[in-house]
Amino acid sequence: MNSALSKALRGNRHGIRNYLRRYWTLYLLLLLPMAYFFVFKYIPMAYCQIAFKKFSLVKSVWEMPWAANNGMEYFIKAFANRDFIYALKNTVMLNLLDLIAGFPAPIVLALVLNELRFKALKRLTQTVAYMPHFLSWVIIGGLALQLLADNTGLVNNALAGAGIKRVPFLSESAHWVATYVSLGIWQSIGWNTILYLAAITGINPELYEAAAIDGAGRLRRIWHVTLPGIRSTIVVLFILALGNILQSNFDRPYVLTNALVIGVSNVIATFVYTAGIRGLQFSMTTAVGLFQSVICVGFLFAADRLAKRFGERGVV
Repeated sequence: MNSALSKALRGNRHGIRNYLRRYWTLYLLLLLPMAYFFVFKYIPMAYCQIAFKKFSLVKSVWEMPWAANNGMEYFIKAFANRDFIYALKNTVMLNLLDLIAGFPAPIVLALVLNELRFKALKRLTQTVAYMPHFLSWVIIGGLALQLLADNTGLVNNALAGAGIKRVPFLSESAHWVATYVSLGIWQSIGWNTILYLAAITGINPELYEAAAIDGAGRLRRIWHVTLPGIRSTIVVLFILALGNILQSNFDRPYVLTNALVIGVSNVIATFVYTAGIRGLQFSMTTAVGLFQSVICVGFLFAADRLAKRFGERGVV
């Protein structure tokens, strides 16, 4: 029995040796991305300790003294800060609106493009739709200001010329939120549509032919063939979107905000910039960032578990 086991182990080692000899170049290619993640993603995690310590510019993170209340001093300060509470509420509100209005938009566009029979028009529409993805929010903010400003914007000047009341797109809270969400959809809809179109191309064409033979119209084929065929892609992207429910880009709200709408435009990212970089409250803003990340991971796992309960693979 011992001889058989030793032979099996030798055979296994021989197989691993042959495998590595054959595919060593692939593992060599992994070294660079692994080094990138280790240096720029994992090593900086040590500085999460700043959230629990009194920050000092002249001491390393290991030498900084622990904060009061068992290291929870800055978490307590953050939740006692009225600006942070407003920023938290605004972040959740804007991200939920992005999810509700923005998540279905690329799905609908992908379904429409898939049904177009004129390939030239389909390619033109797709190209025009995803080009805004390559524009930075600084450029988009400048365009929004030129087009939607109250007194000098092209759109409001056209409305005033037609005898219609000017619309405060960027200076009134409700209109600003609608503008914020609309610009987000416009910027991202084309790029996300590519993912769904790629998933649609993987659907077996025979399913459409069978549905047509059974008398299913275009809408029936979309409902019973196309949507079930891309359901797994929709679930994965929804999980990732839900995992970012507390995340917020800095550039998007920052370039669109102004003093008149600060009550709805101040999000966690801009709060961290204002209080942390400009206010030099590094420990408190690190605590805010750590809280934000932990909650997002919690949402990610919850959405993944819910998806698996409904028979989907999930992402974890």
